[in-house]
Amino acid sequence: MKKYKSDLEIAQEADILHIKKIAEKIGVGECELEMYGKYKAKLPLNLINEEKVANSNLILVTALTPTPSGEGKTTVSIGLSEGLNKIGKKTIVVLREPSLGPVFGIKGGAAGGGYSQVIPMEDINLHFTGDFSAIEKANNLLAALIDNNIQSRTKSIGIDPRTILWKRVMDMNDRSLRDITIGLGGTTNGVPRQDGFNITPASEIMAILCLANNMDDLKSKLGKILIGFTFDKKPVYARDLKAVGAMAMLLKDAIKPNLVQTLEGNPAILHGGPFANIAQGTNSILATKMGLSLSDYVVTEAGFGSDLGAEKFLNIKCGYGGLSPKTIVIVATVRALRYHGGVSLKEVNSPNAGAVYKGFENLTKHIENAQMYGIEPVVAINKFVTDTDEEVEVVKELTQKLGVKAVVSEGWEFGGNGTVELAKAVAEVVDNQTNKIKPLYKWDNSVEDKIFKIANKTYGAREVKYLPAAKRKLKQIADLGLDKLPVCMAKTQKSFSDDDKLVGRPQDFIITVRDIEIASGAGFVIPITGKMMRMPGLPATPAAEGMDIDNDGNISGLS
Repeated sequence: MKKYKSDLEIAQEADILHIKKIAEKIGVGECELEMYGKYKAKLPLNLINEEKVANSNLILVTALTPTPSGEGKTTVSIGLSEGLNKIGKKTIVVLREPSLGPVFGIKGGAAGGGYSQVIPMEDINLHFTGDFSAIEKANNLLAALIDNNIQSRTKSIGIDPRTILWKRVMDMNDRSLRDITIGLGGTTNGVPRQDGFNITPASEIMAILCLANNMDDLKSKLGKILIGFTFDKKPVYARDLKAVGAMAMLLKDAIKPNLVQTLEGNPAILHGGPFANIAQGTNSILATKMGLSLSDYVVTEAGFGSDLGAEKFLNIKCGYGGLSPKTIVIVATVRALRYHGGVSLKEVNSPNAGAVYKGFENLTKHIENAQMYGIEPVVAINKFVTDTDEEVEVVKELTQKLGVKAVVSEGWEFGGNGTVELAKAVAEVVDNQTNKIKPLYKWDNSVEDKIFKIANKTYGAREVKYLPAAKRKLKQIADLGLDKLPVCMAKTQKSFSDDDKLVGRPQDFIITVRDIEIASGAGFVIPITGKMMRMPGLPATPAAEGMDIDNDGNISGLS
């Protein structure tokens, strides 16, 4: 079998250009860049041109329901942007930044793969330009201000410690910090109470940063963060603690999108990184608008499948940002179709055309989801070396019967040369699309109606059941006047249902909402289904165990 280089080896061998050369390609002068060394730079917000944004072409990449290893959405997004540039379309890929938790946990890296990567790979996967650190600090400043106010005898506003909703965050998988007790050790150490940590991508600050349209909007959203209630049951917001100015100051650089490059020297913008099974799962509005301002085509991705990141992109991000994709590229893999056809995870890399045929029902639903918004999708078959020609033809034939084009994407192995046909198919759809997306629901609808439409239309659920805690939250949301906010469902990425064991296309199932969280700063409410965790744990063998650095600063083990 052919021996392939690791992602890190490919990235380290790349002929990387100075970032000012990349900026020149999109008409940005060196004097406008805020450089972080030779290969990374911040882009000032004044480069955003709303008129250009309205007339550019936005391409959203999503996927079928993934296996635990993921199906290569980022790799396909980067490869597609390379292919579009090869056929003469001025294109920027706009992506999220990786979280250190998954990097050191399961993934080992999240900057694409093979010959479809963004570089400098090591920097992007590690501290990058410090955006996650700034978000973490802003989040934890608010946490410190809350506990300081509770401790104060002269400036207390009467926060009931039992009602505090705000948690501290850190960008690492550490299950031991999910539930902790703070304030022990005497009166000078604060007031004892139960607390916990979330991972940084799950912070509401991350969601806010990615939905803000400018600094004033960011500050407004920060002020609206609901942190708890007083002893007489009045809501307390971040603005009540005079926290907004200092938090925004910590985010003064993090609000600016980051410019890097692809392996083929094309521009790439990375910014923000909210999780898609809890938050909105897309890069920032500002990054997307920056890409649309500086190019004719933008390829962007939303986390997991059409039932999670894409749904939130279309109903939340597009609503707050005034965006409208021209097409949706659905990434499909033969191995995932085998899995949805009943093959165990241990056998997903073994050829099985029958399982692919059966598993196609999962992809069918994702295609229907895209079409529900009035968007013509394109299926990208992300090819693996274990795929057979027979299996690939099954996918193409079944997709064609639905009136949708499926194109093999070989960006992982061949970079832009492996995605030219995909790029042509996508460009053809984009160039003939004039319609705006049709949102799934109106924000003015009741929270229950919005949840049902997502569960019924997007997931295929028959019914939504609310547990007592969720019913109480529905009343509280209405009492706070927050019932007109969009809905950001927290659900497993492993199934259309809230049961990760129901693969394929489940039928006649019930979605159970056990609680609803309020993210009034970000501007959405979060129905919680299943056992969703905001602080992941490390696997039995973390990716971190295989990482190292030598005396010359050469890194190994990232992938």
